[in-house]
Amino acid sequence: MKIDVDQLAEHFAHIPFQVEGIYRYARNPGVPYADYTDSFPGFVFPLTGKVQFQFNGTPYILSPGKVVHGGAKMKLAQKMFGNTDWEYILVLYRICNSELEGSSFSHQHFELSTGQSPRLIELIMRLWHVYNQRGGLSMFQTEMLFRDVLNEALLCVVNRQNSCESHALFERVSTYIHEYYYLSLTIASLAEQYNVNRNRLSYVFRRHAGIGPAEYLLKYRIKMAQNMLFTSDVPVQQIAQTVGIADPFYFSRVFKKQFGISPTEYREKFINNPC
Repeated sequence: MKIDVDQLAEHFAHIPFQVEGIYRYARNPGVPYADYTDSFPGFVFPLTGKVQFQFNGTPYILSPGKVVHGGAKMKLAQKMFGNTDWEYILVLYRICNSELEGSSFSHQHFELSTGQSPRLIELIMRLWHVYNQRGGLSMFQTEMLFRDVLNEALLCVVNRQNSCESHALFERVSTYIHEYYYLSLTIASLAEQYNVNRNRLSYVFRRHAGIGPAEYLLKYRIKMAQNMLFTSDVPVQQIAQTVGIADPFYFSRVFKKQFGISPTEYREKFINNPC
């Protein structure tokens, strides 16, 4: 089930809740499994392997990189995948206000795609160890750590969503550049065409290409010019204009900066000494 992470975060920001129990499970052949979930809602944090859970008939694959939530007293079924070992930590929580116990998220089953997060695994293991210590301090730390775990899980989901969106934007804009590099493209026109501001476009290219959009466009134009120098005898000035660089002197300067020699020298060198 797809969940709105922002609404989920708001839910946990407004309801009073506390940890009811933390349990660590691993594959153990011959041990019967429960037919229903516990009397409290809970989060499952897979550590290793893969196993399928069904909450009220809806299947979820439990594997590292995901967190699954189940409501209280749901019909539960498990499916193994061969002899593959698996291990997970279950954190049950209690809503401390009877009037809010029926709140929507706590009675739902859903999955959070966190991706591989060493930080999240570290926190959940610390939570497991602190919970199993005695004393009031460990109880207090358990409550604090569970909130840290939830915070980290939600941040991981949001970061993955933002990454997917930014990569999709990068793919669309870079594909357009590859098709229309010879036109009078500017960063402002690209930003306007894809309805984003220049700062956002710059961030997306630096994140996925390591360089800004202007440098990306220029490098692609120079790459196309390099191919033309190899495969044609078209004058250098015309090649510059063909790849979208109107000023041939600027083209020669940029080309020499990248390859160490002028376009004419480059053509003579590689035509006379093909690789």
